[in-house]
Amino acid sequence: MGFKAILKTIVEDSCGGLGGVIMGYDGIAIDEYLHEGGGVDVQMLAVEYASVLKEIKRTIGVLKTGELEEVSIISEQCSVIVRGISDDFFVALVMGAEGNFGKGRYLLKRAAPGLREALQ
Repeated sequence: MGFKAILKTIVEDSCGGLGGVIMGYDGIAIDEYLHEGGGVDVQMLAVEYASVLKEIKRTIGVLKTGELEEVSIISEQCSVIVRGISDDFFVALVMGAEGNFGKGRYLLKRAAPGLREALQ
């Protein structure tokens, strides 16, 4: 299964997903899937958060607490769930404010090993 198909499954099955993206911590996207009529620029959002995630990842390294697993950013209009899938890449799910946050987290966690393997 390709990246776009995996992202589509995550977004469509999450009950409120607006889009998903696989991106490097450098802000370069590998692939993305956008739900029709989502109304959010998922790639721009992920690019902006990539620099914050890079800093979080650096801090985790300094503190020697292990690998980055998950970061959640919740705002008034949307939630962004980020799951690290390798040293260089993460997957992000953008959900509407009323989306099923728990299901989104579960779907990302379940998909992470397959994404990690596909990146190698």
